[in-house]
Parts: sequence; C-alpha cells; structure tokens
Amino acid sequence: MLPSEMIARFRVDKDVFKLADRDPKDTGGLDIDKTEAEKLLAAAVKRLSKLQERLYAQGRWTVLAILQGLDTAGKDGVIEHVFSGFNPQGCEVHSFKQPSSLELAHDFLWRTTLALPARGRVGVFNRSYYEETVVVRVHPELLGKQNLPPKLVTGDIWKERYEDINNFELHLARSGTVPIKFFLHISKEEQLQRLLARIADPDKRWKFANHDVDERKLWDEFIKVYDDTIRHTATKHAPWYVIPADRKWFARLVAAAVLVERMEALDLQYPKLDEAQLSELKQAEAILLAEAKTPKR
Repeated sequence: MLPSEMIARFRVDKDVFKLADRDPKDTGGLDIDKTEAEKLLAAAVKRLSKLQERLYAQGRWTVLAILQGLDTAGKDGVIEHVFSGFNPQGCEVHSFKQPSSLELAHDFLWRTTLALPARGRVGVFNRSYYEETVVVRVHPELLGKQNLPPKLVTGDIWKERYEDINNFELHLARSGTVPIKFFLHISKEEQLQRLLARIADPDKRWKFANHDVDERKLWDEFIKVYDDTIRHTATKHAPWYVIPADRKWFARLVAAAVLVERMEALDLQYPKLDEAQLSELKQAEAILLAEAKTPKR
C-alpha cells in the first residue's frame, strides 16, 4: 500500500493550485517494475473488496468516486482495474456523455443526482457534473442549448456553478455520502501517443473519433478551465486528488490507495446483533443443528 504522505501530495483541498506545477510523469519516487506494481494493486483491490463488503453490510455510508480527465487520461482503465474486486450488487458505474433533450430540460445537476448511489453502495461517475464547468465553458454554444433564461446567463455564471457544486457536495457529505474526486493529469505528449496507439490497434480503433483531434486543438483552453474548476471546488469536505496519469500503473495505484484510505477512515463495521436478535439466532441454530442430526431416509 502506498504511504499516506505520498497520497497527501496529490490531494488538493484549497484554492492554491495550478496544473502547470504538477508533473504528469511523477511516480512519487516509487521505483518498481510492472510485476511489483501489479502485486501492490492486487493487494489494494483485495482490501477494497473487504471494505466494500463492510460498507454494504453497515448500510450507512455512501462512497461516490468521480473521475475527470482529458481524453485518453485513463478513466476507463482505473474503473476496470481498481474497481475490479467490487461486488456488482453494491457498485454502480455511470458514464456521462452528451446530455439528452430530457436532461437539457432540467438543471445541470439533475442527471447526476438521479444516478447517486444509495446508502451502503459505491458509485462511480465516469465524467460528471464537472463537465458543466469544463466542456460547456470551452464550448459556450453548449450553454445556449440549456435554454436558461437570458437574464441568468451573466459573466458570473461559472462562479455561480462552482458555488452550486460546492453546496451540493457539502449537502452530500452532510448526508453520509463521501465524494472522492480524481483528476487524471496526462501530458499533451502522452495523449498524442495514446491516440496514435488507438488508431494503430484494430481492437481499439472503435474508441477513436475525429472529435478527439478537434478537442486536442483546444488543449490549452481545457487546462485553463480545469485549473479554474479545481481551484474553486477543492474543499475540505470534497477535496480533489490530482493524479499523474502518464504512467497508467501509477495512476491506478494512487487511485486505489486513496479509496482505501478514505474508506478506512469511515471505520466501517459489520452490524452487531442485540440480545433479542442473538436469542433468535440461537433458536434458528438449534433448529438447523437438529435437522442436520436427523438421519436421512
């Protein structure tokens, strides 16, 4: 498991932050090979499986993992490898892409609110309401499709959305939901290599779209709005974890370590039976033991 001090270096919970100060190739000084990295991840996944079981059994807390990042940053890979040990009965993954006409007819938090996990569950958002302060800001024509009253679309709209998100996440935290927000920080050079690799691999070409090339041209704008978004929505109750993502193995390790740390902090316990329940359990046990001792005909 990665040490707490390493995890802490990627945590952002105040408005002093700049992506340019973070190295996407950083591995925290961890010098291990792929085999060792896989062993560490497997151990973390096993620990997460046990924690999820307690979370589900206790039925009080909710964990919401939010994954953000530019194209090819590795969101799908984190979901596949980090959440692989979770019981599907207690874990739900939602991907948020272009909103439907129904979703556009509601406020920008509506579609993600509908997908929030219930108590005892883990929810994973592959992209989220943060698209509303990133993609919509880079592509202002998308804001026009939301049919907001013109008097509400002012120069303060992004500041207001940050406030709405902060209040929403505070409400979640006060209601027993733990928002854990990941930004997978990939370099422009690494993204280029991953896009080319998708084109070259027949099994991955389906993931490539010409739209990816168009969005890449807006790289600087995306970094600017992500800077702004992370700064304005990094709070004590819902911090960001800005994870270097050029090394996939390291990004997955950090994501798993963060989840373990945050879930262990909940002190999850299996439910304890009271005297009446224990008495009923003893009676049931006696009946079953008697049945087990009865000779079969």
